[in-house]
Amino acid sequence: MSQSQPTPSPRDAIPPHGGTLINRIAPAEQVEELRSKAEHCPTIDLSERAQSDLEMIAIGGFSPLIGFMGRADYQAVVETMHLANGLAWSLPVTLPVAPAVAADLKEGQLLALASGSGRVIGLMELAEKFTYDKTREAQQVYRTTDDKHPGVKVLYEQGSVYLAGPVTLLQRDPHPLFPAYQIDPAQSRQLFREKGWKTIVGFQTRNPIHRAHEYIQKCALEIVDGLFLHPLVGATKSDDIPADVRMRCYEVLIEKYYPQDRVILAINPSAMRYAGPREAIFHALIRKNYGCTHFIVGRDHAGVGDYYGTYDAQHIFDEFQPQELGIVPLKFEHAFYCTVTGTMATAKSSPSQPHERIHLSGTKVREMLRRGEVPPPEFSRPEVAQLLAQAMQERG
Repeated sequence: MSQSQPTPSPRDAIPPHGGTLINRIAPAEQVEELRSKAEHCPTIDLSERAQSDLEMIAIGGFSPLIGFMGRADYQAVVETMHLANGLAWSLPVTLPVAPAVAADLKEGQLLALASGSGRVIGLMELAEKFTYDKTREAQQVYRTTDDKHPGVKVLYEQGSVYLAGPVTLLQRDPHPLFPAYQIDPAQSRQLFREKGWKTIVGFQTRNPIHRAHEYIQKCALEIVDGLFLHPLVGATKSDDIPADVRMRCYEVLIEKYYPQDRVILAINPSAMRYAGPREAIFHALIRKNYGCTHFIVGRDHAGVGDYYGTYDAQHIFDEFQPQELGIVPLKFEHAFYCTVTGTMATAKSSPSQPHERIHLSGTKVREMLRRGEVPPPEFSRPEVAQLLAQAMQERG
């Protein structure tokens, strides 16, 4: 099962992490043969997160990974935030199964990887199977062993054996909801080249964009050539705003309030871990693989609850040498609407006192919407507020 691994163009603004953009999608002429092989292989049913991970590995979003991590890489990442070869990498990418599933599997076997509906979507050459310490992974990766943390909860509930080995995605299906925005790393790099962008800032979000997000994105646009708006559409918490609603919000914002020739909207198929600081590094490296040279890191990036300090996700970048990551973090303080100046600002640029600032968290906005209230214009553009309120009413 050989896949081509395209050499990055010398015209790319930045090389992929590790130097090679990985491609683990089966060539069209091999798909039928591989499907026939899969019929005679043990089948592993993938969770929603594992399906996202398989897709991200295959399209090169997780370069340099070519499959689910083996023991050496897993342990190195958990303990040191580097792969076994020393390359910076902050989160484990693993395939957990129950001991009963793993018991009959033999290293060297070919495994069929199936979606939740039972359809075989990929193959894995089983290189290794190993047990691991869930509590240790929780503490190191999530900085907590509390099972109320959504990432820790997933970890504790998953199987206690990891399967490792190279993967192959049998086919790249159009996204069921957003096919027009399904732009893989090789394509985004091509788009950046066509536009002549030498500096590109990536923005990660799992929430609708509010005025504070818009402010920091436009600050970044003042110093780079283009914005890669890259919302995550993989698995998120049940109380997060649904992806289809978020995408409509992004579309209306770009249409009315952004210079359209300097923004590209694309979906990020990966799943949220809610790992705070470590996930901020992870998100930056993913955007590097998509071709971004800069990455916005705001308040409590990828955080949840009170598990992380407000700016821990910014501080963690200082634990790496700049050349280890390659991508430049743009660190922004919490933005708000300043009633003194009548503009968006941060504490760095506003003369206001705390009581003269309007800022709402995503959680507070969700609570407002559930009560039937529309967020104020100082927080959200009216068109976005209307879309959110309508969506919440439709969902009851």
